Amino acid sequence: MIRATLTAALTLSAGMVWAQAVNDYPTNARADYVFVCMAANGQTREMLDKCSCAIDQIAEILPYEDYVAAETVLAMRQVGGERAAVFRNMGTNEKVANFHRAEAEAEILCF
Repeated sequence: MIRATLTAALTLSAGMVWAQAVNDYPTNARADYVFVCMAANGQTREMLDKCSCAIDQIAEILPYEDYVAAETVLAMRQVGGERAAVFRNMGTNEKVANFHRAEAEAEILCF
């Protein structure tokens, strides 16, 4: 009895650790992505579902750290001035390229 309970507890905790590793994007980052996606594609229930699917797919492919790095570079490229020129002139770095690949896969699966 104790052995079965211990095995079940270990299995449950291992499953929870795995779920945390897969779902490491904070809710506000997911919501932000969905809001921007819906603003670009339409404010409908269908788009809510598709955009939510897209960020879930991206989260399965790309670690959150890489997502933040890519989003930062892409956001800085939109800023004017000399300081942002570094980001505009750096070409496509690996993290941005990986983000674009993840986003393309998400588009195929969700849209």
